[in-house]
Amino acid sequence: MRMRFGKSSTVRLAAGIAGLGLVGASVAGCTSTNPGGGAEGGTSLESLREAGTVTVGFAGEAPYSFMEDGELTGATVALHREIFKNLGIDNVEGVATDFGALIPGLQAGRFDVVSAGMSILPQRCEQALFSEPEFNYTTALMVPEGNPQNLSDIQSIKDSGASMATMTGAIESDYAEASGIDATQVASAQDGMDAVINGRSDVFALTGISLNWMKQNNESAPVDVTESFVAEINGVPQVGAGGTVFRQGDEELRDAYNEELAKITSDPDKYLSIVGEFGFTENELPDPELTTEILCEGVS
Repeated sequence: MRMRFGKSSTVRLAAGIAGLGLVGASVAGCTSTNPGGGAEGGTSLESLREAGTVTVGFAGEAPYSFMEDGELTGATVALHREIFKNLGIDNVEGVATDFGALIPGLQAGRFDVVSAGMSILPQRCEQALFSEPEFNYTTALMVPEGNPQNLSDIQSIKDSGASMATMTGAIESDYAEASGIDATQVASAQDGMDAVINGRSDVFALTGISLNWMKQNNESAPVDVTESFVAEINGVPQVGAGGTVFRQGDEELRDAYNEELAKITSDPDKYLSIVGEFGFTENELPDPELTTEILCEGVS
């Protein structure tokens, strides 16, 4: 079922994420891009057109952006190939980076944009520019087969005292911190699944679309994925939305991207023709009333 909210309700929901944590960590081992003539040393649309290539930072989280058989793929990557091609940029190349190092890597010029379906949060908006939402998503839990502790949401993890793993820099890490849960940080989604399989953690929290993709592509793994849910922090529902991240000063590039994105998200058939093969449905189609401006303000 699609989640629809009026603007005032959406603002209140967005307010619940205003106090959550920042993206951390540093970047190591990444190749540097050559930023063009955008403001504040940013990457201009013209320079990318001349180069014919946009370099994206990604964190290897399927089905958003990941490597498969040596090829960069995923729902976010598919959107980028479509949109940047329409902007006159034919090639999309990737730089693999831990999730928590994506914004620092972007700021350092190691890539032109971030391709990771990253949650649009007020603190992140202070560090970088976001496109309009590309996906709405909810949270799920990966647990040992049979779900022995009967976990169903963030509160059930806290109540049970279960050990929890979350991905560094991901919104689920913020949910854990805000709920008073001392979660183990892992660098990737695969590390989170391995932690559950090996008994180092009782549960790994991530977006439902990611965990279901992992389970479907690892059928023999002794794990289950719970039903997706809208996390609640201090009684406030956390309606997540993710988008592409640009450097501050790259407004021209961001605005051109948004113009092409709107042509896709306003047409469900077009949207699903691009991201449907990665397990996305109309449930993930962004709510037009849940805008980046609202999410970045994070105030009621």
